[in-house]
Amino acid sequence: MNVYDEAHKLTQAIRESEEYKQHQAVKEKIKANPELEKSLNDFKAKQIALQASQMMGQQVNQEAMLQIQSLYGILAQDPLAAEYLQCEMRFSLMINDVYQILTEVIDLGIPGMGGAGNGK
Repeated sequence: MNVYDEAHKLTQAIRESEEYKQHQAVKEKIKANPELEKSLNDFKAKQIALQASQMMGQQVNQEAMLQIQSLYGILAQDPLAAEYLQCEMRFSLMINDVYQILTEVIDLGIPGMGGAGNGK
């Protein structure tokens, strides 16, 4: 078994999944509304920045957290944005599950990240 061939099969399986197809379909609808696309991109950028700072062990900025929550509340009122956020969440959960499966064989020396070296 060639690991690279199997990785390509995995990417094909992801592309054929309902989560991916739905996410892509809604993403195309979003592209037709540049203002909504900009708002969603701004929301995601703020969300990623907050997650990155948390991963680096920095104190959670309450103002940034409230701003993200406020933006989410505004976006969730738009049916297309709400659909996009739900599809993105389902797709992200699937990718996270795949990542968790892969990390079972990887020992990065990071507690809680899977692999043979952490007592699993």
